[in-house]
Amino acid sequence: MNTQQQSIYDMVVIGGGINGVGIACDAAGRGLSVLLCEKDDLASHTSSASSKLIHGGLRYLEHKEFRLVREALAEREVLLKKAPHIIRPMRFIMPHEPHLRPAWLIRTGLFFYDYLGKREQLAGSNGIEFDLENSPLAPRFTRGFEYSDCAVDDARLVVLNAIQAREHGAQILTRTECLNAYSKGGIWQVCLKNAKGLQNVQAKVLVNAAGPWVADFIKQGLKQESPYGIRLIQGSHIIVPKLFDGDKAFIMQNDDHRIVFAIPYLEQYTLIGTTDREYNADPNRVKISQEEIDYLLDVSNDHFKTQLTQTDIITTYSGVRPLCDDESDNPAAVTRDYTLALTDVEGAALLSIFGGKLTTYRKLAEAALDQLKTVFHHRSKPWNADATLPGAENLESVEQLMMEIQQKVRGVSSSLASRWAHAYGTRVWILLNHLTSIDELGQNFGHGLYAQEVDYLVEQEWARSSEDILQRRTKLYLQFSAAEVDVLDEYLMAIRIKQKAQDVA
Repeated sequence: MNTQQQSIYDMVVIGGGINGVGIACDAAGRGLSVLLCEKDDLASHTSSASSKLIHGGLRYLEHKEFRLVREALAEREVLLKKAPHIIRPMRFIMPHEPHLRPAWLIRTGLFFYDYLGKREQLAGSNGIEFDLENSPLAPRFTRGFEYSDCAVDDARLVVLNAIQAREHGAQILTRTECLNAYSKGGIWQVCLKNAKGLQNVQAKVLVNAAGPWVADFIKQGLKQESPYGIRLIQGSHIIVPKLFDGDKAFIMQNDDHRIVFAIPYLEQYTLIGTTDREYNADPNRVKISQEEIDYLLDVSNDHFKTQLTQTDIITTYSGVRPLCDDESDNPAAVTRDYTLALTDVEGAALLSIFGGKLTTYRKLAEAALDQLKTVFHHRSKPWNADATLPGAENLESVEQLMMEIQQKVRGVSSSLASRWAHAYGTRVWILLNHLTSIDELGQNFGHGLYAQEVDYLVEQEWARSSEDILQRRTKLYLQFSAAEVDVLDEYLMAIRIKQKAQDVA
C-alpha cells in the first residue's frame, strides 16, 4: 500500500453523517482547512434512517427538554429558508385519546410548541373535528388537534452540506476509514485507509462525529477513555401502500405513551415509524425485528380503518440513534440533546459529538466551532444561518422551477421535473448541462433515471454504487426491479474501471 503524507489541516472530521458534514461545512466556511472522512457513503447509517422530519419534538416537552425544543423550533424556520427544495411544511393531525393525554394537556403542549420558538412561516395549531364518513381514522376518533412541522429528504440534506463544505475548500473522502490517530507535539497524526491504500494526514483538531461508533473510536482508534457512555437506541420504520389521501401526516399516541407517525411518502406510500428499543449488536447490521413490525402494525391498525398485515409492507429500514447515556430506564426518554466533549490529548484537541438530532445539526455545528475558538482563535462569526444550501440559490419556488425544466427540456414529464426540482433545486441546470431534450440524457435505466443524472451523481455527489444512487440520492429504490438494479450496477462498474485506468495513466 502507498503511504502519502499531507500538510497539516486545521481540522479532520471523522464521520459523514449530518453532524460531521455540518461541522465540516461550518468550519470550511470560516476559512479553516478541513478534511472529512467517512468509512462508507455519506448518510449511509443513522442520518438516512430517520423519520424524514425537521421538527421541534413535541413529545420532548413531556421530558422537560425545553432548551432542545426551543432550539429545534427555531431551526425549522432557518432550514426552511436554507433548503426549500428538500424541506417543506407539513401539517400533523393528532387524534385525541382522552385516556392517554387529556385535552388540556395537549392544548398546553401545543401552545408551548407554537410560541416557544420563533415561528414565521409555519401555521399555528388548532383543534379539529373529524368527518366520520370521510375520515381515514377508526370511528372512535371524533376530534383531534393539528399543528405544523416539516418533512425533509434526510440523506440529501447531508449531501448538500457536504457539497457546500467542498465549495468552501473542504476535502470530502468517502469510503475512507480512519484506522487510528495519535498526538505528537500537539498535532494529530491520522491514519486513513481506502481502496487506494493508506494515507497519513496531520491536523490541529480531530472531530469525532462517528455517530454510533463515537465511543468505540475513542477506545480503539485513540486508545483513550471515552468521557461519556453511549446508548444505541434502534428506530425502525415500515413503508406501505398509501393509507390515506392528502398531504397531512398523522401522529398516533399509543398505550405505552410513545408516539408513532404515519407520513405521506413519495406520493404513493405511507411511512410508519418509529420504534425505540435498546440495541447492543453491530451498528453496521441493524435491521427491523419482528417485535417492531408487530408493534408498528398494531399501532396503525388501532388508528386507521384500513387494516394492514405484514404482507402489505413494501420495505423497511432501521437505524440506531447514538444518544448520550443519561441512565434513563426508558429508551424513549433518553435525551435527544447533544453533548460536545472537548478533551486535550497530549496537547492536541479532540472534540467528540454525543447525541444530536437531524433538526439541530446546524446549531450543533455552531456550538462545536464555539468550543474550538480557543484553539483556532478565529474571529469569524457564525455565517450559515442565512446561507442557502446548494440548489436553493435564486430559487423562486419549486413549482416555478418545475415549469422551467419542462419548458427548456423537451419530453420531460411533470413527475420527473418534480423529482429533479425537489432533489437538486437550481443545481438541476448543472446536471442538465444545457441539454434541451430528454433524448439527449443518455441511457435510460428506467423510472426517469438517465445516464446524465447518474454521471452527475458520480462526479459531483460521491455516488459509487446503485444503493448510493437509488436509496440515498434519488429514492428510486422502491420502483427499481432487481434486473434494473443489475443494469445500473454494470454501468457504474464501467465508470469505475475507466476511472481506475485514468488514475494509473
